[in-house]
Amino acid sequence: MAAYLCPPAVIHGEHAVKTSQIVAEVRDRHPHAAWAPRVDGIAASTGIETRGWMLPLETAVAPGDGGGLRAFGVGRAQEALASDGFTEQDVDRVIAALEAVPAPQTVQERTAPAWEAVQAYGERAARGALQIAALDAADVDCLITSHSTTPALPGLDIALSNKLALRPDAMLLPATQWACVAGTRSLALAAELVAADPDRVVLVVISEALSTTYQPADDTLESLIVRLLFADTAVAAVVTGRPRRESVLRLDGAWHHTLPGTQDLHRLETRADGTHFVMDRRGPRAVQETVTAMWEWLRSRYQDDPDSWHPDMLLAHPGGTRVLEYMEQTMPEAWPSGLLDYSRDSYAGGNRGGAAVFDILRRAYDAGQKAGDRAVLYAAAPGLTATALDGEWL
Repeated sequence: MAAYLCPPAVIHGEHAVKTSQIVAEVRDRHPHAAWAPRVDGIAASTGIETRGWMLPLETAVAPGDGGGLRAFGVGRAQEALASDGFTEQDVDRVIAALEAVPAPQTVQERTAPAWEAVQAYGERAARGALQIAALDAADVDCLITSHSTTPALPGLDIALSNKLALRPDAMLLPATQWACVAGTRSLALAAELVAADPDRVVLVVISEALSTTYQPADDTLESLIVRLLFADTAVAAVVTGRPRRESVLRLDGAWHHTLPGTQDLHRLETRADGTHFVMDRRGPRAVQETVTAMWEWLRSRYQDDPDSWHPDMLLAHPGGTRVLEYMEQTMPEAWPSGLLDYSRDSYAGGNRGGAAVFDILRRAYDAGQKAGDRAVLYAAAPGLTATALDGEWL
C-alpha cells in the first residue's frame, strides 16, 4: 500500500460560539436541572472556549414556526373547547394563548438550513483541495464524501458532483454513517482505490454540521456535554497513487478494528425536534480498548525495530480529553512527549467529528514537518469502530 496525500483544505464554521454563551443559554432554560450548580465546572472541564458553527447559536435555540397547536390543529381545538361549553369569546382567547406557546423546531426546520450549509461548506473545501493539489475538477476519478448529522438522499456526493461539474464517469462513494472515523477510513479506502489503479485521483470531502445535535429542550447531563463539545467543519483532500509535487504524506498501511456489542454506546437518534446525539458514559473505556489494539498493531508492524521506531506525531481524534490522556499513559515510555500536541490544539476548538483528523493533519502541515517524519493517524466512531493509518512525511 502506497498512497500520496496532498495538504487538506479546512473550512471552519464562520459563526464563533463561546462556551459562556452556551452556559448562559442552558442555565436560563434549565435553572432546576440536577447539573445546574455544576455547569461552570463542567464547561471548563472540556477545555473548549470557542467553537465555530456553520449557523449561529440563535438558529439552534429559536422556536419553531408553528405554535403550541401545531400537532393538534386549530380547528380540532376549537371544536373540543366548544363541545365543553366554552363561549366563542373564551374559545378565541384560549386558542390565541395556545398559539402563542413556542413549539420546538421540527426536523425539517432544524436540518434543512444545516444541509444547505453542509453543501456550501463542502464545495468550498473541495475547491480548496483541488487548488492545493494543482488539479481541476475534470481530473477527479473518484469522490468520497461523508456527512453524518444531515441525512439527505441524494447526498453530498451527488450535490458536489453537480456543483463541481465532475466528469459523468467519476465514481461517487458516499459514506454518510462513518461519522468520527470518516477522516481515517476515507483515506484507507482512497489508498485501496489508488492501489488498484495508481493513475486514479481521489477527492475526499467531509462536511459536518454537528451543531444540529444541539437540542435546547434536553435537560440531561449527556445533552449538556453534547452542547459544549461539537464544532462544525468541512475538509477535503486529494489522494493519488503516484507522488506529486504537492504531496506531503505517504500512507503505507491501514488498520481497522470494531468492538462487538458496542453499537449502543454512542448513537444518533432522529426525533420530532431533530437529531439527538446520545452518549453513554462507558464510551471512553470502549474507545480505550481500540487504542490498546492499535498499539498492538503498531508493535507487530515494527517488531523488527521495536527499540528505535516511534511516530513523530499522533494525529488522533478520540472524541475527548480522557482518551488523549489514556493514549499518553499507555504508549511506550521510550516514545517522545508531545506526540498529541496537534490533536490537543484541534480539540481546543471543539470536537469536529469526521473532519477532525484532516484538521489535525493541516495543523501539523502548517507547523512544518521534515521529510521522513513518521505519522500515525487514528480515529474512533460510534459502533464502536476505529481506523488507523501509518505514513511518512515527504
